[in-house]
Amino acid sequence: MPDSRLISAARGHAPADLLIRDCRLVNVLSGEIHPESVAVKDGTIIGFGEYEALETVDAGGRFLCPGLIEGHIHIESTLLDPLRFARLAAAHGTAVTVCDPHELANVAGLDGIRWLLEVTRDLPMDIRCMMPSCVPATHLETAGAAISAEDIDEMLEEFPERILGLAEMMNYPGVLFQDPQVLAKIAAAGSRPVDGHAPGLSGFDLNAYILAGPGSDHEACELAEAQEKLRKGVHVMIREGSSEKNLFDLLPVINDFNSQNCSLVTDDRHCDDLLREGHLDHTIRLAISRGLAPLRAVQMASINTARYFGLRRRGAVAPGYRADFLLLDDLERFAIAGVYLGGRNIESLSWKAARTAISVAGSVHLGEISPACLEIPATGGRVRVIRTVPGQIVTEMDLLEPSVRDGLVCADPEGDVAKLAVFERHHGSGGMAVGLVRGLGLRRGALAGTVAHDSHNLITAGVSDADMLLAVRTLEKCGGGYVCVADGRVLELLPLPLAGLMSDDEPEKVAAGLDRLNDAARSLGCPADINPFMQLSFLSLPVIPRLRLTDKGLVDVHVFDFVRLQE
Repeated sequence: MPDSRLISAARGHAPADLLIRDCRLVNVLSGEIHPESVAVKDGTIIGFGEYEALETVDAGGRFLCPGLIEGHIHIESTLLDPLRFARLAAAHGTAVTVCDPHELANVAGLDGIRWLLEVTRDLPMDIRCMMPSCVPATHLETAGAAISAEDIDEMLEEFPERILGLAEMMNYPGVLFQDPQVLAKIAAAGSRPVDGHAPGLSGFDLNAYILAGPGSDHEACELAEAQEKLRKGVHVMIREGSSEKNLFDLLPVINDFNSQNCSLVTDDRHCDDLLREGHLDHTIRLAISRGLAPLRAVQMASINTARYFGLRRRGAVAPGYRADFLLLDDLERFAIAGVYLGGRNIESLSWKAARTAISVAGSVHLGEISPACLEIPATGGRVRVIRTVPGQIVTEMDLLEPSVRDGLVCADPEGDVAKLAVFERHHGSGGMAVGLVRGLGLRRGALAGTVAHDSHNLITAGVSDADMLLAVRTLEKCGGGYVCVADGRVLELLPLPLAGLMSDDEPEKVAAGLDRLNDAARSLGCPADINPFMQLSFLSLPVIPRLRLTDKGLVDVHVFDFVRLQE
């Protein structure tokens, strides 16, 4: 039923709550920037014009644009709890976040998703979820939980307004080979959006994948891939995160006709980058700096995303839309002077997480760890080595002659080859696997973390077995986090007690801890142009090509199966 109070106010028969006078409206609906005054009542835009209002703000010619909408992010990857993430992102102009909590779900299952929805239910920023589709992501790893099609049905019924659809369908082989459980999950979404996740998929296989239901993709890294997906009707989410930086490569795909089918997203973004650079506002600045028209950049971070997810009357400034908007001192530099959510300046809003009886702490459970568990007997011949790719989460496979000492394969710091190990940390099974990685630059010591996509087992890389084991035991004791170890001593530790993924400290403290961790990692040889812990966290992700290590073994993603370490 239309609100009679709002209709009366829109006609000028009752005063507005707020009038923003003398602004230049960045109108993502008409594609114009025009002088305007914008009136708000009860958190809703009621119209343009010189309304009588209880409060008037003189914008002084500033630009007014809609609040930004994040279409794909894992809040857990910021390392912040949802409340602190929301508060920080809102200060950078984000009004709505559509998150995929599959990191949390892989650790804590449905209770983890319920926890996130509960603690964020009354926040000034609107946080919605997509229902994780791949928990576990594959059969090639051990997760802390499993989510079925029946679970998806249950959650969509329980949270019909908060859960918008099905999150990234990473198991594209399961789609292509018509795995009944995978297809049942897509069917459970019904008419709701289904996000895709199909890096490098092309040709007939891409046709079949899209036909099955996924309507978006954020994994395109190359121009031709994005072009093919756009041609086939996919909503392309152009990603610029902390490790996955695809914006500059994909911007040339955008033209006057297809931009409405593109959104800007961040996917995985660390809190230090959020603090120092920003959220979607940073992505918009980067896009404008490379020649994208400012109005188009704003559209791709607001109304385009709202329309893809079916968020009615969100993502624009017009009568009937929720009054989420920004005042900008400069559009080209996207310099934010003020943020309004629901028609109120965020400086006047209360940020307090709702209480929940669900806990996501105490999530690290390792089995017995043998001092010899990291040994790799040499059997002759070459070994498969994971090679990282700077600025990307894809990896390559190198075949190398290993360094051997006393009949055991060893790390080779001179050749930039470190040992890599993944320990199952959810069920205390004692399961683990060992491999080799190059590209981290380690010359001594070890790194470890309980952030290890997507099942988030405990991952460690190092050139010293003793330091690797010390790192593992340190994280077990503190309940999860990141640690840097050298010469039998813990150099830096950042505890992440919430599911082993998030801190309950303030962003400034978490960012300072990350700085110290990264400095310590660089003292061990990690190059300055990589984020070593973010890079480490993706080395166990068996849905992104090419070579990965899980707690069950070494995985060649091209064949979607285990391979031997030694050729």
